[in-house]
Amino acid sequence: MRQLLFILFFLLSTIHAEQLRIVANSFSSDEKSGLTIFKGAVKLRKGADELNASKITVYTNAERQPVKYVAQGNVSFSLQTETKAVYKGHAGKAIFVPAKKEYHFYQDVMIKQIDEKKEINGEEVVISTVEGKARAKGAEKKPVIMTFEIKDTEEKKK
Repeated sequence: MRQLLFILFFLLSTIHAEQLRIVANSFSSDEKSGLTIFKGAVKLRKGADELNASKITVYTNAERQPVKYVAQGNVSFSLQTETKAVYKGHAGKAIFVPAKKEYHFYQDVMIKQIDEKKEINGEEVVISTVEGKARAKGAEKKPVIMTFEIKDTEEKKK
């Protein structure tokens, strides 16, 4: 019962008054270590952000507030920055750090910025939702690839 109350408190605790909802096939929690592990078709939703994976581990501090989310296996996501840019994509692993409002994506990352029609492919991509900035790294034999549209502003001359 105590563990159930902890989980209920954890799920109802929110960052910036947004509801956090996690759906999974199973979960386990250890109050002392501050770890909660969700497994099997995990879907995490908080505000406009969605993170899906085979497994999501939530790390909490002494006040039982989430300090890090680690998603592993078939990671897919949709997120919105504070500047309203919308990103969708997939990766092998994702880490969200609430204090910095940063997402770190690893392993065969593909991210599309929907509103700007930009795409980033790499082995490591970091997105700051506060600043609306992204940075990426490639692997030794797999460089970062960025694709975007350039509007032709030159008028045809007759």
